[in-house]
Amino acid sequence: MKPNSGTLVINIMNGGKAEAYEGVYQCTARNERGAAISNNIVIRPSRSPLWTKEKLEPNHVREGDSLVLHCRPPVGLPPPIIFWMDNAFQRLPQSERVSQGLNGDLYFSNVQPEDTREDYICYARFNHTQTIQQKQPISVKVFSTKPVTERQPVLLTPTGSTSTKVELRGNVLLLECIAAGLPTPVIRWIKEGGELPANRTFFENFKKTLKITDVSEADSGNYKCIARNTLGSAHHVISVTVKAAPYWITAPRNLVLSPGEHGNLICRANGNPKPDISWLANGVPIAIAPEDPSRKVDGDTIIFSHVQERSSAVYQCNASNEYGYLLANAFVNVLAEPPRILTPANKLYQVIADSPALLDCAYFGSPKPEIEWFKGVKGSILRGNEYVFHENGTLEIPVAQKDSTGTYTCVARNELGKTQNEVQLEVKDPTMIIKQPEYKVIQRYGQVSFECIIKHDSTLSPTVIWLKDNDELPDDERFLVGKDNLTIMNVTDKDDGTYTCIVNTTLDSVSASAVLTVVAAPPTPAIIYARPNPPFDLELTGQLERSIELSWIPGDENNSPITSFVIEYEDGLHEPGVWHYQTEVPGTQTTVQLKLSPYVNYSFRVIAVNEIGRSQPSEPSEQYLTKSASPDENPSNVQGIGSEPDNLVITWESLKGFQSNGPGLQYKVSWRQKDVDDEWTSVIVANVSKYIVSGTPTFVPYEIKVQALNDLGYAPEPSVVIGHSGEDLPMVAPGNVQVFVINSTLAKVHWDPVPLKTVRGHLQGYKVYYWKVQSLSRRSRRHVEKKILTFRGNKTLGMLPGLEPYSSYKLNVRVVNGKGEGPASPDKLFRTPEGVPGSPSFLKITNPTLDSLTLEWGSPTHPNGVLTSYILKFQPINNTHELGPLVEIRIPANESSLILKNLNYSTRYKFYFNAQTSVGSGNQITEEAVTIMDEGAGKAMASRQVDIATQGWFIGLMCAVALLILILLIVCFIRRNKGGKYPVKEKEDAHADPEIQPMKEDDGTFGEYSDAEDHKPLKKGSRTPSDRTVKKEDSDDSLVDYGEGVNGQFNEDGSFIGQYSGKKEKEPAEGNESSEAPSPVNAMNSFV
Repeated sequence: MKPNSGTLVINIMNGGKAEAYEGVYQCTARNERGAAISNNIVIRPSRSPLWTKEKLEPNHVREGDSLVLHCRPPVGLPPPIIFWMDNAFQRLPQSERVSQGLNGDLYFSNVQPEDTREDYICYARFNHTQTIQQKQPISVKVFSTKPVTERQPVLLTPTGSTSTKVELRGNVLLLECIAAGLPTPVIRWIKEGGELPANRTFFENFKKTLKITDVSEADSGNYKCIARNTLGSAHHVISVTVKAAPYWITAPRNLVLSPGEHGNLICRANGNPKPDISWLANGVPIAIAPEDPSRKVDGDTIIFSHVQERSSAVYQCNASNEYGYLLANAFVNVLAEPPRILTPANKLYQVIADSPALLDCAYFGSPKPEIEWFKGVKGSILRGNEYVFHENGTLEIPVAQKDSTGTYTCVARNELGKTQNEVQLEVKDPTMIIKQPEYKVIQRYGQVSFECIIKHDSTLSPTVIWLKDNDELPDDERFLVGKDNLTIMNVTDKDDGTYTCIVNTTLDSVSASAVLTVVAAPPTPAIIYARPNPPFDLELTGQLERSIELSWIPGDENNSPITSFVIEYEDGLHEPGVWHYQTEVPGTQTTVQLKLSPYVNYSFRVIAVNEIGRSQPSEPSEQYLTKSASPDENPSNVQGIGSEPDNLVITWESLKGFQSNGPGLQYKVSWRQKDVDDEWTSVIVANVSKYIVSGTPTFVPYEIKVQALNDLGYAPEPSVVIGHSGEDLPMVAPGNVQVFVINSTLAKVHWDPVPLKTVRGHLQGYKVYYWKVQSLSRRSRRHVEKKILTFRGNKTLGMLPGLEPYSSYKLNVRVVNGKGEGPASPDKLFRTPEGVPGSPSFLKITNPTLDSLTLEWGSPTHPNGVLTSYILKFQPINNTHELGPLVEIRIPANESSLILKNLNYSTRYKFYFNAQTSVGSGNQITEEAVTIMDEGAGKAMASRQVDIATQGWFIGLMCAVALLILILLIVCFIRRNKGGKYPVKEKEDAHADPEIQPMKEDDGTFGEYSDAEDHKPLKKGSRTPSDRTVKKEDSDDSLVDYGEGVNGQFNEDGSFIGQYSGKKEKEPAEGNESSEAPSPVNAMNSFV
């Protein structure tokens, strides 16, 4: 062993044989606190044996047949690397037809005449001993037969239709299929019932070898290789089982306890098969180790209770299965130490008013001391919302005020003692700029001044710095810095920019900025303004790993000063041809220091900008490739959301190409269960954006972090995000469901919330399913249509609107999470009270006589309760549409018809009809009907019969009347133009027709017409056919104009009995006809 070291050195350079040291070694380190042991270290000497002597017969093969040349190398340690060469030490060419198998044999899918040779030599290279062994040459002679017979594929290896393969988790899985056939078969691989894993699947040896890296249990399954040529196909199924050597879920961690405290050592590992856990104490199996009454072994956990100082020891956890083992040491240290405060005494803290103050009290002790803070010498203990007490002992005053100044005392105590320390706090007034610089516009060669007047704490010494465009002021005597101002003499275009006044003290810093714009004198009309010419002569200097200096010469500004330069870059390595914005500098600047990222092939170009616009880009600079480095940043948008109840899907946004900082970008994905004393579990994955953790508990929080790495190292430690494993359906239904009926159409439902631990997911709310069982009034069932109301969040009540009165309902309640709905609560039955009924389904009036009408009706479609009666109201309507007295009749609910008697003959009636329940009356329906005149004139049909105006004989009569009136009008116009008066009597003599001439009741002559309504338009037809009207669109000549109102009547002999008086004003005519155009009858009125 090396002195002062645990390293064991075995040196056989000066003699001795390696075989003498073959064996298993283990290191033990021991002191009075315990003993720790190392993993087993196996030492085996390397071996490179010679090939056994054998007589090799020449291989005579027919053209087109398959051939296998066996290598059978000697067994060495480690195994040799196999390759085939000829006598000239040249590798034999390989192809889809000729290739080397994983066992080292050389396979010919079909032989060709050019395969004839005598120097097929198999070589075995033993890297550890740096030796190469050679097999005797193999001779192959191909003889031709005509014609060459083509053959469908046959698998040379593996043989049979199925085989099995066992591989360990994390290893590389290699599956091989080599086929014979002519033409040469092509190999294809599939996974039965799934897909080959993306980004981990590779094909080698002309697709004859399937390679899957970093295998896991999810890669178990049946893999099928298919060999196909033009004559057919052959296949072989390899059943792959992925086993796993033990790997840590939670490795034991060192435990520091105080006397009398409790603690646990947890050792959790997984594997396939499940590993066995065994414990050792100071390197001795715990079953035969010295007994400790404070220690209890419970499977993978050692429980310590009421420990004492003698309980200190080193414990080893061994997790083993048939594929390997894990060993970890954990030190249980029982300490008894009185408190110590590590913060220096009387330390002075200075802060600015209204900012936080943090007073340190770093401490140590076992058991862990309790910390208390006091202010002043005899002050009371500090408590309340104005203070924040941190776990590390620090006192935080979130908003320090002037009166917070003083002495603060920190006291630390535990069972073994007490100690204290004092610190000082001073609160200063903030520094302020009470007069800030202002925006200025100045002409060239003028003078400008910026003010910056400050106010500060008298105990602090401020310093004032002026910057131009965030850089130092030019070294120019024209810039004069005063106590509280900056003056610029003889201003030029280069002075244009942003000027900043920065005031610094030892505790704070404030700043204020103003822009100076330099303008030229008003230009003459001859000056032409244009965009600047592009910069030129770009030069890169000062090349460093993360920065470079770029300089250029501006182009012509074309009479408008250049205000800024835009620098763009191209990454020729990741995105050639795409230019990105890098930075922008003032127009007075022609050199810039650019920050660079590693592993980027940079080119730069510059664009000049003035008030007119942007120039064309400059020619690109020379390229500059930065060196690779470890990543500077980690993936963003890290999330953990389970897709199944037993998994956790970790996703993130991958880094962009130039963010990788170097080749070989990968990600280290780490997770552990939150609020559980577990170690981080980590895997390293390729450049993907998702990783699935299987076998997780249902919906538990996990701490997750994803760290980028490349071939040069790791990115900074990533931040931790919280995710959840997959949700499962809720386990229980809401209880204590109660329904409170508010009225006939509204109910309130209440339930007890389910325990959150049974939700097994994110609580989204509750769903109430309710449906109508039956109507209590009709006692008839119908198709059940369930309705659903969703109540978001953790609500415990909701309203059910739109219920039907006097009905029986059922409902149940279910809790909802992101996975779906939980079980339903037991169905709850409730009933709605009666409501007012709907309107009767119909009202029909039939069988009109001189003094009676028959009414028939249908019960309401929605009775909404038990009908108690029907209410019928009716009243007569005279010829002027005036309503007569209202009569009300109550009808029993079981009736469906009624004969109304003792009515007036030839009278129109209006009926109002509605149903009633015990709650009240429903909506009414209305109808109108007319009793008939007498038996001779025929029956006056109910309002639903056809209007007389639509009958053919009536239309013909009206046309004849119109023609006669037109002739009469022409004669009237002629006579009037001659100064005479046209007597109505002559019209009667010329057109003696008693059926169409209106007569006065006393002498049978025409009466004089009144001019009051000469130009009123004709009235439209009434709503019901019983009005006996001719509609305007049928004819402009209407007998209505001669009657009273709209109800003209005929005598028994068919003559019309109308009165000229009492004509009502008509409604405006419809369509495009003018409302001012008089009808022929009205025209005649104007001549009377």
